[in-house]
Amino acid sequence: MDTSIDDGAKPQETENPSSPTGSLSPEIDRNPSPPPDHLDGAEEDDLDAIGETVYSKHWLFSTLTRLINMVSEHSEENSQRQTQLSVDDEEDLCKVWDMAMDKDVAGFLQEFNASDVLLGVIAKSQCPRLTEICVGILGNIACFPETCATLSQNEDLGDVLLLLLGDTDPPTLLETCRLLLTCVSQTDVCSLWIQRLKKQKNVRANVFFIMCSSTNTDLLEKLGELVDKLFDQDEELMKSWITALPSEEEEEDEDDKSHLDLTSCLLEASKQLRSENLIAVEIYLHILHLLTTIDEGLEIFAAPDGPGKLVWEFVVDVVCEDLIQPTDLPVVLHEQKGLLVQAFVVLQALYRCEVQLCSSSNTIGPLFGALLRVCQYQRECEDHSVDKGDVKDKQLETLSEITAEFLAGLCAHITKDTAAGLIKDGYLTEKSCLVAVHRLLPQFETPLQHLQAMLSQTDPPLADVVKAQLPV
Repeated sequence: MDTSIDDGAKPQETENPSSPTGSLSPEIDRNPSPPPDHLDGAEEDDLDAIGETVYSKHWLFSTLTRLINMVSEHSEENSQRQTQLSVDDEEDLCKVWDMAMDKDVAGFLQEFNASDVLLGVIAKSQCPRLTEICVGILGNIACFPETCATLSQNEDLGDVLLLLLGDTDPPTLLETCRLLLTCVSQTDVCSLWIQRLKKQKNVRANVFFIMCSSTNTDLLEKLGELVDKLFDQDEELMKSWITALPSEEEEEDEDDKSHLDLTSCLLEASKQLRSENLIAVEIYLHILHLLTTIDEGLEIFAAPDGPGKLVWEFVVDVVCEDLIQPTDLPVVLHEQKGLLVQAFVVLQALYRCEVQLCSSSNTIGPLFGALLRVCQYQRECEDHSVDKGDVKDKQLETLSEITAEFLAGLCAHITKDTAAGLIKDGYLTEKSCLVAVHRLLPQFETPLQHLQAMLSQTDPPLADVVKAQLPV
């Protein structure tokens, strides 16, 4: 099987529920007009309508029947003819995709055993667009708890959907990830899907391969959300994905995937997203954060030949180049607060791992300056909020706590040479020292005393500025 992922296809616009890309109606978020067969005759429409909707049972039956026949006919024809849908077929199937956004339609489709029909189509289909649409319809059906519960009990469907993670069509992969994320987000069926994931060993390799090879940012974002949800729900699954070595079967069947490791793949996906969708990087930073909450993850990061150095350098670069600039206004802090929280949490965890690179002046200087600028922004934001009587922003409060704790950690371990470098590069000035004192007192007095001691050996006047603010 060709294992390359062709991302030349146009990325899908996904919602929850989703709509087909390039919907034929001018507004893709609007449900399609009722099929034209039953626009007249109120009584007949009432009998034919699905629940409280204006959608026709007859039309939906006809379309699904035509779908079954179409796939059966294609399976007997030349395989080259199976890779395309006719314009009429695609139009009608996209209408079904849109209609499945409605709860009544989703319930009716389940009563009609549409999941079995769509499973049969997916199993036989050699047309990527047909597979994508069928998975998209299932994704919309799964948006409602009752229909999701019924759909999730279908063992064969569950196995086929997990196998689809090995597909090479980005739109199909996107809809598959959306469907799986919808299911694992439902409390009643989450454990069922996680057990399936644990049984299918190729899922891990396929997920890693998509992360490190795809350039489709929509797909990477949705896949990141799925992995984040899985790790957040099941720590044992996360541990197994960190530590598991490829089995002999994987080495034979997935030669180009078996060597991949989780952290490197997360980093590669983050780099791809950074250039086109920086906000989505927050998802991957949260996954990295989850890895630092378990011993197995910390051991990987702290290993001399581990990925800790690369992750540290990447996250510092995102903070100092993309998120925090000296000329930024305080309002920028509000826009980037979620990303900054995750970035600082990851960096703080790596620093505590004593990753050797963390003491490098090449990264400590810009990071120290970024932390001080965040403290300054927070002070200005607080003053502005007090003046206006605004309600406190919980996420900003979290960022404030993390920033102070991380800055205190850096101050507590700063060396004389590092302090001299920070002064030379303009990161430690009278103004920035006063900002640090304001943020760290009274909770972190000891780290400030250590900073003052180091400054006294390199810049006594600056040390006096700090000393004057410390309690006697």
